[in-house]
Amino acid sequence: MLTREALIAAALVVLVTVGIVQAWGYDQVGVASWYGPGFHGQRTSSGEVYDMHEMTAAHKSLPFGTVVKVVDLESGNSVVVRITDRGPFIPGRIIDLSKRAAQELGIIDTGTARVGLKVLRWPSRD
Repeated sequence: MLTREALIAAALVVLVTVGIVQAWGYDQVGVASWYGPGFHGQRTSSGEVYDMHEMTAAHKSLPFGTVVKVVDLESGNSVVVRITDRGPFIPGRIIDLSKRAAQELGIIDTGTARVGLKVLRWPSRD
């Protein structure tokens, strides 16, 4: 007999596969990864210096400064990050989290997770 958690996880896999999770309010669903020490202290695409201890992320197209909630679709854990860089550049991945964001999301050891992204705040147009 499957546990309640296993049934929920299986249902999420099915829902993600058929795209219904987007109807739950996610702006994008896909795989998150993280980047850290090799980039720490280098300039990001936005011109900011990358600090792997900050709550930031790289995204292929969201404007710099966009604030995004990232939800691990398996565990339900979530983090809020600000987009400061471009990437990831590996097919199938939609966001690269800073090391700190990955730690708080709980994906340091696995390296990746299936996530939903929700834009919380667009950057100001100043």
